[in-house]
Amino acid sequence: MTIVDRARRVQDTLDGHLRNVGHGKFGRILRMARKPDVDEYVKVLQVTFLGAVLIGGIGFMIYIFFTVLGPWAWGQFQGLLPGGL
Repeated sequence: MTIVDRARRVQDTLDGHLRNVGHGKFGRILRMARKPDVDEYVKVLQVTFLGAVLIGGIGFMIYIFFTVLGPWAWGQFQGLLPGGL
């Protein structure tokens, strides 16, 4: 088998796979997909940024609680119990 025959077989296999792209499970989604306009893209970026800041802020508050306020509160709690823990 020559290199040309092998290349032709590979090309035919690839063409066969690409021919079925629009007909499978995701074919309808791919046909309906479109590139977002600038306003839509900016809105998505804003919402994503706001979500990241919100989740980061909550995580930072949890970190501060467990590193600063948690030990202080535990010390205060131990002082209130008779005999300590």
